[in-house]
Amino acid sequence: MGLEAFLPVAFLIGYLLGSIPFGLILTRLAGTQDLRSIGSGSIGATNVLRTGRKGLAAGTLLLDALKGTVAVVIAGYIAGPNAAMVAGLGAFLGHLFPVWLKFNGGKGVAVYIGILLGLFWPAAVVFCLLWLATAFTTRYSSLSALVAAFITPIFLWWFGHLALSALFAILTLLLFYAHRENIKRLQAGKESRIGEKA
Repeated sequence: MGLEAFLPVAFLIGYLLGSIPFGLILTRLAGTQDLRSIGSGSIGATNVLRTGRKGLAAGTLLLDALKGTVAVVIAGYIAGPNAAMVAGLGAFLGHLFPVWLKFNGGKGVAVYIGILLGLFWPAAVVFCLLWLATAFTTRYSSLSALVAAFITPIFLWWFGHLALSALFAILTLLLFYAHRENIKRLQAGKESRIGEKA
């Protein structure tokens, strides 16, 4: 199989890894209420935190990030950087639109970080620092993610990573789409702050 012919396989690998709903799995194993019935209804770490189980939230964050990293590392090892980027796109779409959950998944922040970590780790560090700075000053998880994601493609472009910048511009648009209800609540002053329970 040629490298170009592997790209659809790379996308599928990424999608399948990205579609694993770790937040839902961990909370079910822990016996909490259905994650989709509380807070934003998302299956990501921020919503897991609203159950009051910080350990589960940390586990969800780690595993959701790792599935993005693993996807790009595997595809990159097999067929190079183009395959890695395609796998990253697949992982992100898999998390947002998992076939197992009728295409209703998470918001994509942890997976975004994991993909960044696998493709260009300094950008992942910048993302996390921006997230932390915004979260510290506003206590809005969604706003922190939006600010960090907005700046990430610009950071990549500034340092000459044009292909990665284009990829993360697409991922940022998808992330903004996934946060469309959060954006409405932020504008209305009704968004939940970090640490608030459902």
